[in-house]
Amino acid sequence: MVGTALSRDSQIMVKRLYPVLACGGIMIAVAAAVVGQIDPDPYLDPINLTLSDYAVLDRSGATEVAMVVLGGSSLALLAGMRAVRAPVSGWPERLMLVWSLALVVAATVPTSAVSEGMTWAAQVHRYVSVAAFVSLPAATAQLVGRFAADDRWKPVARPVEWLTLASGIGLAAMTYLALPGQGLMIGLVERFFLTVEVTILGVLAVNLARLAWKDAFLGHPPVAGNVVRRADQALHRLRGI
Repeated sequence: MVGTALSRDSQIMVKRLYPVLACGGIMIAVAAAVVGQIDPDPYLDPINLTLSDYAVLDRSGATEVAMVVLGGSSLALLAGMRAVRAPVSGWPERLMLVWSLALVVAATVPTSAVSEGMTWAAQVHRYVSVAAFVSLPAATAQLVGRFAADDRWKPVARPVEWLTLASGIGLAAMTYLALPGQGLMIGLVERFFLTVEVTILGVLAVNLARLAWKDAFLGHPPVAGNVVRRADQALHRLRGI
């Protein structure tokens, strides 16, 4: 009995920890990304340089840190959504996992400068970046309908729908600029696209925190109180035997 109570309370604490990691990680990633964009070098043009190119020329490491932290916080978000039984099973879950892991791989295998040519590392970086850019909008597009049918996630269904539409437009614009557009203003469009993606993650993380911590703000007993109360109940039952 006591062991079961401790196990349940541990599960509750883990559920409440996931949104904290997700929300905190997203904020840290945004702060690191902003720091990575602040550079006194006038030759670094954020409008025409992608984040990958900017990171290679900047060498501060802030952009790579932002990518790793965002990937880790996305994993925490996915784990938290599974813990509260959000409707993410199937392809949405797989695509969110691809997004998270692709960010980490892209940060650890950075691209090379244009003057160095297309090295193997640059090719890996390009492929995993494309996988990340495509996977999250594809996942959220499938989640919109599921959220609308789930009372717990219905409040975020419409915001996620509009943000997914915006990310789809951004992805289409990036595809055009990368091919026939010859990269003109691709940096600006990529930053818009990633801002929308991070906003989607933030909306999901806030709703996850609302669901995971709802019991704590409704006057339910704290975890330690649950353990003591259940232990007392178990002792009373044993004495009655």
